[in-house]
Amino acid sequence: MTEERSTTTRDAVELTYLPVLADAVGAIRARAKATPAGRLQNGLVLVCGLPILGALVLNFTSPKGPSPGGVAFCVAALVLVIGLYVLVPGLQGQQVHRMYATQGEFRVVVDDDGVRQFSRDLDMTYRWGALPRYTETGELFVLLTGDRHGVGMAILPKRAIADPAGVDRLRAILDGNITRM
Repeated sequence: MTEERSTTTRDAVELTYLPVLADAVGAIRARAKATPAGRLQNGLVLVCGLPILGALVLNFTSPKGPSPGGVAFCVAALVLVIGLYVLVPGLQGQQVHRMYATQGEFRVVVDDDGVRQFSRDLDMTYRWGALPRYTETGELFVLLTGDRHGVGMAILPKRAIADPAGVDRLRAILDGNITRM
């Protein structure tokens, strides 16, 4: 048991970082791409946006010429749909960031047992069963709960890993313990 513990400790990856807004927004966007609920939400934007765009094109190609009211309505509706698609992750990311920003510096240890997060007022341990899947972006690893919405998540910024080989080690630990989305 002692030997196994020392192997786990040696293979652990440590992250140290201050939470930034871009991490939270990036994690929300990654979750939307990786979860069924997020893909449904993105699909609804497309389903709503395409008919509006089609109505706009039909309005302009009408033999009677474009109707100013119809064009204005279609443009406003299209701006609303695109605006929601762009703004909602940013607003949700701001909420997540506000919650974590007050904690100051985070220290995270990831090993074969799970993820341990420490900050000023926080000391949490996630066993792999609590975060059974993850997705990766260019800047983050986003660990997600098993529910269809991925309501719970842990954000692991790659910039927080001091050792350049640590990103590959972290990916190997994640791949060995949970499912990549």
